[in-house]
Amino acid sequence: MRMSGGVEWALHCCVALTDMDRPVPASTLARFHDVSTTYLAKQLQALARARLVRSVQGKAGGYVLTRSPDEITVLDVVAAIEGPEPQFVCTEIRQRGPLAASPEDCLRACAVHRAMLAAEQSWRDSLRGVTIADLAATVDRDAGPEVRPRTRAWLAAPSG
Repeated sequence: MRMSGGVEWALHCCVALTDMDRPVPASTLARFHDVSTTYLAKQLQALARARLVRSVQGKAGGYVLTRSPDEITVLDVVAAIEGPEPQFVCTEIRQRGPLAASPEDCLRACAVHRAMLAAEQSWRDSLRGVTIADLAATVDRDAGPEVRPRTRAWLAAPSG
C-alpha cells in the first residue's frame, strides 16, 4: 500500500504542534522540515478541513491542534490526507471473462475481496490505536528528551 508523502508531512507537523502554545505558520513548519511550503500548506488545509488543526489568521497566525494530541489518531490524519475511502476497491473480476459468474452466483464477496478487507481493517485498527501523543512520546524515547524542547524553541523563535 502506498500513501502520499503528505501523510508523513502531516503527521510530523501534528507531532511538532503538540508542544506549541501558539500558532505556527505553514512556512515555519515547512522550513523546519525542509519541505515545500506550497505542498505542506495543502496538507495543513486538509487537516483543517478534517478539524484536526485550526488556522489562525493575522500576523501571529498559523496552525494549532484543535484537540489534545491524545485525542487525534494516526488514522485521523491518514483519512484527512488520503480520504476515508477503502484502499482496495473490488471490481468483481469474477463476473467478467469467458467463464464469468453471474451476479446471482456471487452471494458474498470473493476470497480476494474478503482478504483485502480483513487486511485493511487490521491496518485501520492499528492506526486508530496510535495517537499523536504516542508519536510525540516516541520522539522522546528515540531521539532523547531534549529534542521536543529544542523543536518548540525553534518553532517559537521569531525567525522560525
